[in-house]
Amino acid sequence: MAINKPTMMKKLKLISAILLLSILHCSAQIKQVKLTKFDLQSSALVGNSGEELSSVQYHSTQHWYPVNVPSTVLTGLVANKVYPDPYQALNNMRIPDASDEFNKQYDLEKYSHLPGEPNPWKKPYWYRTTFAVPAGDKGKIFQLIFKGINYRAAVWVNGHQLADRNQMAGMFAEYSLDVTKHIKAGSENALAVEIYPLDYPGLPDTEQLKALGPFFLNGGPTGDIGKNVTMLCSVGWDWMPPVRDRNMGIWQPIFLRTTGAVTIGHPQLKTDLPNLPKADVAKLSLGLMLNNHGQTAQNGKLKVSIVPENFTGALPISFEKSVTVGSGSSATVSLDANSVKQLTIKAPHLWWPNNYGKANLYRIRMQYVTAAGVADDTSFVFGIRTTTTSAVTTANGFVRRDFFVNGKKVHLVGGAWVPDMMVARDSTRFDRELHLCRNANVNLVRIWGGGVTPPDAFFNAADKYGLMVWSDFWVTGDTQGEFKGSPDWPLESNVFVRNVVSTIYRIRNHPSLLVWTGGNEGHARKELYDAMRNNIIELDGTRPFIPSSSGYAKLPEGWKGSWPDDKPSGVYSGGPYEWKDPHDYYKLADAAKDWVFKDETGLPSQPPYTTLARIVNDPAWDKTLPYPLNNTWGYHDAATGAGRYDKYYNQMVRRYGKPESEEDFANKMQLLNAIGYQGIFEAANHKLNETGGVMLWKLNAAFPSVIWQVYDWYLEPNAGYYFMQNACEQVHVQLNLNDSTVAVVNRTHNPTTALTVNTQVFDLHAKQLFSQTAKASLSDAGVQELTKLSSTLKNANGVSFVILNIKDKEGKSISHNAYWLAPDTDYTALKNMPKAQLKLNVVKSQIVGSDEKYEMHIVNTSNQVAFFVRPQLMSNNDEVMPSYWSANYFTLAPHESISVSVSAPIKKLGSKAYIALSGWNAATQKISLSY
Repeated sequence: MAINKPTMMKKLKLISAILLLSILHCSAQIKQVKLTKFDLQSSALVGNSGEELSSVQYHSTQHWYPVNVPSTVLTGLVANKVYPDPYQALNNMRIPDASDEFNKQYDLEKYSHLPGEPNPWKKPYWYRTTFAVPAGDKGKIFQLIFKGINYRAAVWVNGHQLADRNQMAGMFAEYSLDVTKHIKAGSENALAVEIYPLDYPGLPDTEQLKALGPFFLNGGPTGDIGKNVTMLCSVGWDWMPPVRDRNMGIWQPIFLRTTGAVTIGHPQLKTDLPNLPKADVAKLSLGLMLNNHGQTAQNGKLKVSIVPENFTGALPISFEKSVTVGSGSSATVSLDANSVKQLTIKAPHLWWPNNYGKANLYRIRMQYVTAAGVADDTSFVFGIRTTTTSAVTTANGFVRRDFFVNGKKVHLVGGAWVPDMMVARDSTRFDRELHLCRNANVNLVRIWGGGVTPPDAFFNAADKYGLMVWSDFWVTGDTQGEFKGSPDWPLESNVFVRNVVSTIYRIRNHPSLLVWTGGNEGHARKELYDAMRNNIIELDGTRPFIPSSSGYAKLPEGWKGSWPDDKPSGVYSGGPYEWKDPHDYYKLADAAKDWVFKDETGLPSQPPYTTLARIVNDPAWDKTLPYPLNNTWGYHDAATGAGRYDKYYNQMVRRYGKPESEEDFANKMQLLNAIGYQGIFEAANHKLNETGGVMLWKLNAAFPSVIWQVYDWYLEPNAGYYFMQNACEQVHVQLNLNDSTVAVVNRTHNPTTALTVNTQVFDLHAKQLFSQTAKASLSDAGVQELTKLSSTLKNANGVSFVILNIKDKEGKSISHNAYWLAPDTDYTALKNMPKAQLKLNVVKSQIVGSDEKYEMHIVNTSNQVAFFVRPQLMSNNDEVMPSYWSANYFTLAPHESISVSVSAPIKKLGSKAYIALSGWNAATQKISLSY
């Protein structure tokens, strides 16, 4: 019988909708309310006890500051204009620090807002709120859930203390407090939370108040911030100044959860593909705890449903199991495909990393239902995928680690992620930043060990965008003794382990989570190292653990290595971190050694002119320094690179000439960014199957910074972002700079079919020096070398342009790339390039989710090369950020055209949106957008 596919799809959607509606109807009595409106004040000014403050009758004689939780203390005080915005200019030098020694050194005590308290961060702060609970909830179970505090907390509800500072400690633990006995249904309730500062605030290094200062000592001169289990970089790093209060406060949400007598705890869903390399069948297993908070045994059913989250065409799955939970006790439930046939899924939709396939997601919902109704109801999104690892390959004595998803090797490209300076990112910001990462064609984001394990919204976005996550625990060589600090830190083992366990429970179901590591460029002492490794095995067991994000940090004799293979880490940091000639990366890749898997390298990478004025809003130039530097530049990270920024600037001047204006300065720096990142990723491409991956230090910014990111704090990508995007595309054409050979790179495991590769070389005045068409075809991931250009380039005079294109068998362009080269790397003649003319047509616009997308065709209508062409999406004369371009800063041969697209959040676009199109040698023009 023939099947009408559209009709079948409608039926499947209807079944899913009915199932979801029935679940929602049954779950109306289960509530989780976020508590957001709080008042904040220092205990130095509030002499009341927690018992008094948590009374609804409390009336203050002091002024309290209204804050929206999540909020650190400093964030709340800045929002209330007590202190200036530390992200801007040199404002951070008008805020007292948590270190008394540092305050005296810089005379910061005078800025304290607390009378008689030169250090406003020494004493605890109170957060207080009231909230109503409906009378109909009487008899329910109430849990107060703290997703994250820093550094210690004590909690009172309605005059009763529920937790003290010893029970709630460390920045990365989640706490669920049973408040059932103390909640008053049908009336107002009061909550008071006493937040304690870090036990040891740490001493920052010398502030970077000179534009070109000395190297900044990461983590401070002694690394003593490492005595705590916290955001280690809050004491200052070479890309972020010290956070004055060290981010003390309630930095993640607080929820009041209302349920029946039985609650569902710590659910874990594991996925297996037993027939790999075939992925025709998936076997799932589900484990969870049922906790009975009541005084009588509960007889009920665990009801489970699984539906597609972001795709259609899969039948919903549902089943149930009878479970009895004794009074005041817990029951462990373990279900697998052997005991429940519905947990065997045929033809599963797999979760794949970005550019290897679609990041398909399912949603599982679990309900415990008794005769009285639904006692608890919870759900989460998951992906069907497997992750494995191998470290059997050695090159020049360096072990290489490979990672596999769904049985296929994935070449990891991406970089380190650092937290917002004041941990102020929300779900919208996380989504936009990870959308930028996906758009850049990277497939991995590394959670760096000196920062934070991000909130749930980060991992939700990573799942959605197919970004694998490499998660370091909170250990670094700068605080745990590899470089400075001490292996005896953190001082409280129990706090560290509690935070580890809580973090594993919180993020283990995310398909994006690829690997756990024991820290950054170092390792914790043995008891903590073993606790991380053992808890990952016991509480997760679905993804690898490696000892450190640097193979240079050798484990002591007798310690167990990676899990499950007991091998070395097989990944290596160590840079280089300064700007390098792109040829140098090929030398490193060819030599192998630590470039068999390079997990930290990068360059200073300055933002474009568009956002430079926002970051360095002091235009005064210190004439004793290179143009246009001043001390504000230094504080926003030019100084922390020390000699690195010097080399970066000097290379720009040597290659392109002294800047004539700040805009000229910024534009010339983009040329350095472009070829720097192109060199890093294309050198790794050329050894695609001989390396495990390459990762940047770093992808993003912690505050408005002039170095170390591919997109800045305002979400503006620099040219390096787009050259990385180009280098990491699925099928890519490139010029290998080690021997001037044109090569085709297939980063996927799919055959390319027949490809036509066109190579052209032009001089500065568009005279064609070389032209050739070649055929290519790759059956799997790998590299195919084609045309040799060494002779042509050797004989070229001055600047030449190499322009490469791939078309598929239908004639569709699938890769475009360009290089500007000169035998002596003297590119000053670029300023004399003949002018080119450009034409842009918008061919399509459409709504995609919450974004508007425009597709356009850009043509170089002249007889000249159009160099470094930059389209910008504008609204009300400001660039729209974020804007997700499919290509940018590209170069076109005479009369060549290119199709590009851009999308951006609809609410960022106004009625006067337009495209600004410019180029190095093309005048700016504005093209209106109508929609």
